This record gives sequence, C-alpha cells and structure tokens, in this order.
Amino acid sequence: MLLSVQICVHLCPIFEGDVEKRYNSTMSKRYPIPAAETRTEIEVKNSRFITTAVPTFTVEEAREFIARIKAEFSDATHNVPAFLVGFGNSVTAHCNDDGEPSGTAGRPILAVLQGSGLGDIAVVVTRYYGGTKLGTGGLVRAYSDATKAVLDILPHAEKVPTHTALLALPYDLLERVRLLVEAWNGRILDEQFAADITMTMQFTTDQFPGFQDALRELSHGALAAEIIETNEDTIMPLGTFADEAE
Repeated sequence: MLLSVQICVHLCPIFEGDVEKRYNSTMSKRYPIPAAETRTEIEVKNSRFITTAVPTFTVEEAREFIARIKAEFSDATHNVPAFLVGFGNSVTAHCNDDGEPSGTAGRPILAVLQGSGLGDIAVVVTRYYGGTKLGTGGLVRAYSDATKAVLDILPHAEKVPTHTALLALPYDLLERVRLLVEAWNGRILDEQFAADITMTMQFTTDQFPGFQDALRELSHGALAAEIIETNEDTIMPLGTFADEAE
C-alpha cells in the first residue's frame, strides 16, 4: 500500500493554479471519445456559461485548444479548462479554476468528465458574469451543469485498432462478399473493376479473423484477404463501423 501511494505522489504533480495528474497502467484499446467539436450554452442567474468540448489526443493538443478558446472569448470573465488525455488507468487529467474560487470550477468540470466514461476529451467552460454572485455551491453546480449540458449533445466516436485488407475476387461473388463484409461489421473503402474486382476493406482487429474464416468457407478455400495496414488508433463514429460504400 505504501508503494502505491509513493507512485501516485510521483506521477500526480500539482502545480500552482491548476491540477494535472498522470496515471499509468494497461489501457483498453477501445473506448468512447468525442466525435466532433461541440458547443452549448446555459444561463444561471444572468451569468452565461458557454461550454466547448473537443476530442484531443495529446496534452499539447489540449493546451492548444484551451489557448484557442481563450483567444476567441478573450473578453469573458473566466475560461475554465479541464481535459482527459487517454482513458481509464492510463490518463493525464488536468483542470484549472482560471480565477474562480479554488475548487469551484475546474474540479467540478473534471469530475463530470471522469464520470462520463469518455476519454481523450478537452472542455472549456466560458463564463460571462451576469452581476449576481453564485456562491461556492452555486458555482460548483453551474460549472457541473454546463459540462453535463455539452455532454448531453456530444456525438461519440470510438478509438479502435483496425486492419485494412485487400481482396481480389470474381464478379459472381461480389454481392455475397459485400454482405459478408457487412455481417462482420467491416467497411468497404474502395472497389476497382477490371478482369477481377479488387476490394479494399477495413475491419476491427477482433472481427477480421471471423471474416477470413467466413470468406474461405464462401469461396471453398479459394479466397483470402491480405492485410496491408494495421492502425491501432482508428477513429470511428460509435456503433457505425459498418459498410459505408456507395
């Protein structure tokens, strides 16, 4: 137990004015992330809270995003940031109160992010003061609610390991192979028509072996797809990894 505490102290530095923590462990390869930059706004006692959320995959990207929002809303009373880079037990977490009373802004935002099940996300909540003080509890609720509001409308994607594969097939098997790709949650990226058809496909790494087995069965052992690229960090809209060929 003492060893784990010492490791945490070493990996979780606290800097003046902000909090940044790093945890290192085995990270799941698949987890939900934001699919696109998203913005929403709420009002609390005449104060405007504008929340912007983006996918971000490095600390540098997160800090660039924060700087961009601060420049966009340079006349705001506060621009309060928080981010998670990574997921689960392998994550860098950061928050900053940006002039709000300590613990009333950045930490509530970060707490909502940590409870969201998302990874690789950065958020800035921009506040325009409306003339009425909210108090400590009111600020915590306002920044929490502003973060929840953007998460409610945030489109989700997933970071997944994939194989891109190439397959040469005869014309008489085209429709059945297309159905097979769809059945194994793959995507057809390209089809070239010549003497035979050359199909470029993409599958998650856990689905590809099943597709190969089904392809061999369909073709009585005559066909097999060749992996031409493996990407550990393919970003796909959540739940839509399927054939998108037209």
